[in-house]
Amino acid sequence: MDNATENFTTPQASTNSTSPSSGPATLEDGFEMFICCLNVLFGVPIHSYVIWLIVTERGSSFISRFFILNLSVCEIGNCLHGLVVLPAFMFSSLTAVSHFLLGLSITGRPLFQCLMCVERYLAVVHPVTFLKYKPLRYRLICSAAAWIISLGSCLSCFFILISFDFFIFTWFFSVQFLIFLSIQLFCLTAVLRALKQSGPGERGREREEENHMKRRAFHLILITTVNTLILFVPFVIFGFVIILTKRYLIAFYFPALFCYVVAGFIQPVVYLRSAGKLSCLCLA
Repeated sequence: MDNATENFTTPQASTNSTSPSSGPATLEDGFEMFICCLNVLFGVPIHSYVIWLIVTERGSSFISRFFILNLSVCEIGNCLHGLVVLPAFMFSSLTAVSHFLLGLSITGRPLFQCLMCVERYLAVVHPVTFLKYKPLRYRLICSAAAWIISLGSCLSCFFILISFDFFIFTWFFSVQFLIFLSIQLFCLTAVLRALKQSGPGERGREREEENHMKRRAFHLILITTVNTLILFVPFVIFGFVIILTKRYLIAFYFPALFCYVVAGFIQPVVYLRSAGKLSCLCLA
């Protein structure tokens, strides 16, 4: 994920994590720098474009995409994290900033994805409750709470990694993953169950429109859940392999880092496709 992640899983990290430039560049460093460059070069433009599209929308469209807006802002923070990681290889003073921004990846991204899933879940399974809390002010409250939690995660990552307690960091990472994934799987299952049921006494057209809405909600929750799996599962496997074997296995690190970056591109591509900005992917 970054130099901090490498340190937390490397047995000898406690002796050299504060001086990333003290030795020659390793294969991991080169691959990590390449991935960070890839994330910055592609992540910043695509998420900036999504933010611009949402901000320039009017009416209910902006409200319905408010969580996507916050997710893209969080992803911009993740890209800034990549910008910090690159010079951190040469300037050890930036390592602390890198540790702090790591919380956006661990908590910010999946938290806003969960909010999107819960929103779709309420719209399909509990439409009355959804209409009650549909106004923008409730989304503002939820987003503000999410940002506060993400800030707390950033501070936690900073203090845990600065203290070189990398096993606690592994558990911190894994427990959050299990919580976020459980919420999304619950929403996915509930929407799928609702999708298989049809309301009594509905006309054909109304039933078709409702089923279309349910299918869209199911697809969104499915995509965000798969996105979470791609983001966290490889790193969780990587961390627990280190804990169990006491060995740094580079074969687990490279796929985990690659999946982390790829997961950041899934949600904006889905939004751009739904907005008709990717004509080649706008299939019927």
